[in-house]
Amino acid sequence: MSQTEPKNINKIVTIAVAVLALILLLLYMQGSFVSKVSPGNSPLPGDANAQKNDTAIVEKKQIDDILAWPGTVKSRTVANIAPKMTARIIEIKVHAGDKVKKGDLIARLDERDVKAQENAALAALVGANAQANRAKADEQRTRSLYSKEAATRENFDAVVASAKEAQAGANQAASAVTEIRSHLADTLLLAPFDGVVVKRHQEPGDMGLPGVPVVTLQTPQGLRLEADVPSTCAGRYSIGMNVNVRIDTLGLTTSAQIDEISPEVDSQTRTQLIKIALPAIEGLQPGYFGWLEQACGQHEALLIPVSAVEHIGQLEVVKVWSEGRELMRHIRTGKTFGEQIEVISGLHAGETVITHPQQAQ
Repeated sequence: MSQTEPKNINKIVTIAVAVLALILLLLYMQGSFVSKVSPGNSPLPGDANAQKNDTAIVEKKQIDDILAWPGTVKSRTVANIAPKMTARIIEIKVHAGDKVKKGDLIARLDERDVKAQENAALAALVGANAQANRAKADEQRTRSLYSKEAATRENFDAVVASAKEAQAGANQAASAVTEIRSHLADTLLLAPFDGVVVKRHQEPGDMGLPGVPVVTLQTPQGLRLEADVPSTCAGRYSIGMNVNVRIDTLGLTTSAQIDEISPEVDSQTRTQLIKIALPAIEGLQPGYFGWLEQACGQHEALLIPVSAVEHIGQLEVVKVWSEGRELMRHIRTGKTFGEQIEVISGLHAGETVITHPQQAQ
């Protein structure tokens, strides 16, 4: 056998294999081996005529756009503890987070100037009282002489007037002492109610000024969630309206009533302050972070039962019942609304999906 004969045989085999592959490809394209399936669908094995009972229709509905706005839990009763006078702060007894009782000492101001004023007022009072007592004694003596006609009416009237004037001076000196002692009491800043210190604004050594708070105190009862809501959505709210409030720290969502709506719109953020009265919740404290959840507008959405969705790795799929058989369809979902879930892509309204697909197999 010549050397060219094996080469010819190999060439013939190669051509035959290529022709066979081309024939198979043409048969495949004509659907001889597989059924035609729409793009995005995957055929599933099984009886094409099997009756499927657990099905649901893809619905198109108007869905509320539930939005959430951040807020802070605050007390209804808040007090800024501030001096009534100008004096240096000597001591601050509390820190943020401390619990205090009504009457507890919050801070102490420098009382030396007031003490000096008190001493001067007391000395003046002693002198005024002595003068008043002397004038009173002169009045009694002159009255006795006048009754015996041993003193003139003019002299008697002058002594009585002098006694009254001296007594008025003594009363004025006593009032000055009382006033200064009230200032002395003002050097002690006391808690006006049982509460919690939420902020300490100043430190010992700072100058205390009238109306400038040293600490902020609030009660743990009567809590409210205060949230800034865009004015475009704030118009949907009204006082007394029930809304949903979520407290992530406690892992709960509760219903609460709107207590107050600020009529003023912030010129920079375009928001309005909304305050929601919270029910009694165990463990809830002022300063906790929360969310005000409520609908603001609507959009059209496709909904299917949550039970129709299967997860294969990171993929979401459903089984669609079409033309008497099941087809697997890849989808993308959005928010869940109870037992239904929004389908963003992969399905059309009116299509039929298999619910509880694991049970249907």
